[in-house]
Amino acid sequence: MSATPAPAPAPADADPVEAYVAALAAAVHGPARVKARMIEEIRDGLVETAAAHEEDGVPPSRAARRAVREFGTVEELVPGWQRELTVAQARHTARAAAMAFPFLLVCGLLVHTVGEGWGLRLLAVLLAAVAGVAGLLAAATPAVTGILARRVALPPGLPLAVAWTGTATAVATALAALGLVVASALAREWPVTALAGVLAAVAHALVAGPARACRRYARLTAA
Repeated sequence: MSATPAPAPAPADADPVEAYVAALAAAVHGPARVKARMIEEIRDGLVETAAAHEEDGVPPSRAARRAVREFGTVEELVPGWQRELTVAQARHTARAAAMAFPFLLVCGLLVHTVGEGWGLRLLAVLLAAVAGVAGLLAAATPAVTGILARRVALPPGLPLAVAWTGTATAVATALAALGLVVASALAREWPVTALAGVLAAVAHALVAGPARACRRYARLTAA
């Protein structure tokens, strides 16, 4: 993937702080709330730095430009910011897996209860495996990116691993939902099988979007 393009130059009369913040916001991608908080923090930092220069007698426009220079160029900040936003998306994907876990667990139990034929038994095994993967993802990712991250460096490939684990979960739940829809037309206890299919579809909907976004941001971080 090509490198992030340099931001377009701001108009000569633009506020240096706002132009800098806008360029940085356009250059990085990640969860909206986390990104908005980070942008607001850097805006506040720039305003405070500029105000400190003004107190030293520097004219306002020059103080703002000096504050921007001290923060470094947008190109210098983008890699670190993008990595932080990607890790935030990995945690979001893990939370989605945690939300999907009970749906998968109940779905697997329902299919196991029906237990008609090798097809449903295979689906029960698949759902149990997917529930286990979702539970591991939900438990491990916050630990690795939270408490452990204060002591050891995060593995560079962690966000991409989380993304593809979430993607595998989404694909498996989609296949399970499709299989259960077909099975409900043939099973004697079709309401139970149909309910299991609905639960599998809900689990898929919870995980698919965050996993797709995590893949995208992980690729940007690698680039």
